[in-house]
Amino acid sequence: MNLTVIDHPLTRHYLTVLRDQSTEPEEFRAAARRLTYTLVMEATKNVPLDTAPIQTPLEETTGYRIRDIVAVAVLRAGLGMLDAVIDLIPSVRVGFAGVQRDEETAMPMEYYFKTADLSSAHVLILEPMLATGGSLSWAVDKAKENDAVDITALCVVAAPAGVQRMYEDHPDTRIVAAAMDRDLSDQYYIRPGLGDMGDRLFGTL
Repeated sequence: MNLTVIDHPLTRHYLTVLRDQSTEPEEFRAAARRLTYTLVMEATKNVPLDTAPIQTPLEETTGYRIRDIVAVAVLRAGLGMLDAVIDLIPSVRVGFAGVQRDEETAMPMEYYFKTADLSSAHVLILEPMLATGGSLSWAVDKAKENDAVDITALCVVAAPAGVQRMYEDHPDTRIVAAAMDRDLSDQYYIRPGLGDMGDRLFGTL
């Protein structure tokens, strides 16, 4: 299964801040951003680099520059991860995938998709909560329809049902997550999870 769960003290620390129901939106946003740094580092560790000669203050040496990367934030919770990606990769191009979940069926309902050319890019899909897998599978479908071939999903928390759905629908998509949680509630929320990430990011509880 193409899943990497980050086992790093900083990841676990910031995930704990996100899980804590007493964490206020300002602190929640900061923790989401800092945790995402650790996900991005893992997600990009095999991204190809271009080489070029550069001049240091002492001599010429070989330099390395990262190739084309496009981040696609799944609205709205994916926005909580976007600033960290831009911090680490200022040249990143950004797309947006608008999808909301039908609360009765848990099926994704599309309302917007806009991104740059994906044909030669390493694509990072920012979907914090991998619950049933419907939204992420849809976003990957849309990316592939726009010629993406190299796709990594960044998730804060994943549930077994969502990971299985991705394995069945998109076995070629890599998933990098901070945690694999136990299961889903009757309302399709991840348990133990961290609640509704979009609401907690933006104070709309």
